[in-house]
Amino acid sequence: MNRYAWWKYLIIAAALLVGIVYTLPNFFGEAPAVQLSSGKSTVKIGPDTVPRVEAVLKEAGITPDFVEFDNGSIKARLADTDTQLKARDAITRAFNPNADDPQYIVALNLLSRSPRWLSMMRVAVIEPRPMYLGLDLRGGVHFLMQVDMKAAVTQKVEGMAGDVRTLLRDKDIRHAGIRRDGDTIIVRFRDEATRTAAMNALTDGLPDELWSNGPDGGGGGDLALIGQLKPQSVRNIQDQALKQNITTLHNRINELGVAEPVIQQQGIDRVVVQLPGVQDTARAKDIIGRTATLEIRMVEAHLNNDPQVRDFNPGKVEGAIKGIVPAGTELMYSRRDGREEPLLLSKQVVFSGNNLTGADATIDQQNSGSLVSVTLDAQGGAAMRAATREGVKRRMAVVLIEKGKPEVLTAPTIQSELSNRFQISGMKSPEEANDLALLMRAGSLAAPMEIIEERTVGPSLGADNIRMGFDSLMYGFIAISVFMMLYYLLFGVFSTIALTVNLLLLVAVLSMLQATL
Repeated sequence: MNRYAWWKYLIIAAALLVGIVYTLPNFFGEAPAVQLSSGKSTVKIGPDTVPRVEAVLKEAGITPDFVEFDNGSIKARLADTDTQLKARDAITRAFNPNADDPQYIVALNLLSRSPRWLSMMRVAVIEPRPMYLGLDLRGGVHFLMQVDMKAAVTQKVEGMAGDVRTLLRDKDIRHAGIRRDGDTIIVRFRDEATRTAAMNALTDGLPDELWSNGPDGGGGGDLALIGQLKPQSVRNIQDQALKQNITTLHNRINELGVAEPVIQQQGIDRVVVQLPGVQDTARAKDIIGRTATLEIRMVEAHLNNDPQVRDFNPGKVEGAIKGIVPAGTELMYSRRDGREEPLLLSKQVVFSGNNLTGADATIDQQNSGSLVSVTLDAQGGAAMRAATREGVKRRMAVVLIEKGKPEVLTAPTIQSELSNRFQISGMKSPEEANDLALLMRAGSLAAPMEIIEERTVGPSLGADNIRMGFDSLMYGFIAISVFMMLYYLLFGVFSTIALTVNLLLLVAVLSMLQATL
């Protein structure tokens, strides 16, 4: 007769089963794999790309263990490294026919060798996966990057002149000129009363800047105000630049599919990046160092024969396609809904991504359509106002430039004079609005960075550490078990069983939590 209720035995059996299922993946090791991810912000990868990858591998005579879409990229697990290299070359040729303008990133990676049936035996939404291994156990690359803090401050100072000009205009305060001298802004005035009024307005309106009376250095006497960023403001700018760079690095490294990357601040101007398991160091450096620039330009000619839109000029566009590009313009293409529209754009930039302070998808309350609400800084708002004052019913293009390759995200029609807050309409779905807002926000680093230290940790050292760890665990466990069974006899056997179950459940819990060793 059982001493305990039957349901207690069921709980024990269920716990043991869960422990076994979540512990097993740690014993299968890792297999070479090829990962396909987007190489440009405008290129998307989804589950519908999986059949194409499978067809490419089949044509190359490669039989992968599986091909799956996971977390924004497609991964193909292969039998050995030779097959991995062959698969990488085949996928690269198929997806990037133009090597000078790659649309996709094809990188080498590692995936767990766990069988597919084991991955399907999940509890709730937790898939059985092995514990993550750190850089010392798995191998990988280590980068130490330095942020150019001076460039971040300089970029802020460059926008100060526009902010000052806008504020004085709004307050109807006349000045005799605004210029930048290094990290200072000098504003000239013709009388003391105006300078005093400007001092009060600038002190209240621009709290991050410190203003003082002084000579303008340009022959204007002493009727000048000199503005500098406050020390606390400089520190805030540097902190924000560092945090934004770390966030951008996180987004970029996600394209590599690295499990548990380490991206953390070191000191006041350095960032440590550790990528366990990364085999393609050159590709990692390429992704980390990627730069993206957002520019807004006016459309000079297009093929949209809409009487409500200006600058319809097929002759100019067709001439540009044939190579006859008017001076001061540039031919670009807008790709939307599978269609390619040629646009002749002005080379003059209305404003850039540096002037963008916000871009969010929202809903039009009047017709329930999707919009993108854009917010600019004072300098960008002034430039937008000047460009749209005479540009109503003209088209304005949003251009994203990655790796020197420009692409038009959208080219809406200007409906009225705009300033630092406006909306982009014409989105066909909330997803399209979200994508456009993300592309406008994403990309550029807040300040330039350079790699000042690079180390590659080979996987052989990690394999030796893992093997020695297993050996020490096995020998220690056997020694303790033998001692307890010899000394405590039957109770020693029970203690050994309990110790085994404890170790099993401990590894299972760490695997469920995706802990990093």
